[in-house]
Amino acid sequence: MVSLDDAVLARMEKGGKRYELLVDPNQVDEFKSDPQSIDLNQFLAMDEVFHDIRGGERPTAEAIENTFGTQDILEIAKTILDKGSIQLTTAQRKARVEQMRQQIVHEIHTMAVDPKTKSPHPKTRIELALDESRYSVDPFKRLDDQVKLAIEVLKPMIPLSFESVRLALRVPGSAYGSASRILRPYLEKEQWLENGSWAGIIELPAGMKDVIIGKIMRQSSETEVKEL
Repeated sequence: MVSLDDAVLARMEKGGKRYELLVDPNQVDEFKSDPQSIDLNQFLAMDEVFHDIRGGERPTAEAIENTFGTQDILEIAKTILDKGSIQLTTAQRKARVEQMRQQIVHEIHTMAVDPKTKSPHPKTRIELALDESRYSVDPFKRLDDQVKLAIEVLKPMIPLSFESVRLALRVPGSAYGSASRILRPYLEKEQWLENGSWAGIIELPAGMKDVIIGKIMRQSSETEVKEL
């Protein structure tokens, strides 16, 4: 379950009464889109409904049935998030917005390059461009959706090119385990060489090239990398 410290309050009011749940803020948007895809044990801090969580006031089973037409916590959560709202303190909202903003910047930094230099834009440049564009970060909207929106806002302001690179690597067999964990998401093909080394070809966003090469070289300085 999400911890009580990390959870946020979801609240709905009906018939003069509040109905409250503690939920994982990182999964709110995904839960709204597809509740069945979310593990309730991870989404809810407690699998109980409250009138007042801080005061520990719980509704009766009759009140829950009359309000939601069910005792099923999944259906209750769907109703509260659909018809209610997420309650954040000023500090919580500020922290959530900044966290999401940094994730957006990181995604654009790793996915896109400057078409002239073929290198990623510095994160500070992306941050400044977002500030100038007055892009509004939603603390609960899915990261992928916000990245797409941010890219559309940034395109008139800074040159962005979404290119991929293919790299051929040869890694000493002794470093295979740690290297493969890094390379596996991008792997096209692989083989073991007669000398005991591992060879593979990967494809990844151009903005990630230097980061991935740096990680692999830290596993073994004898690694060989060639751009195809």
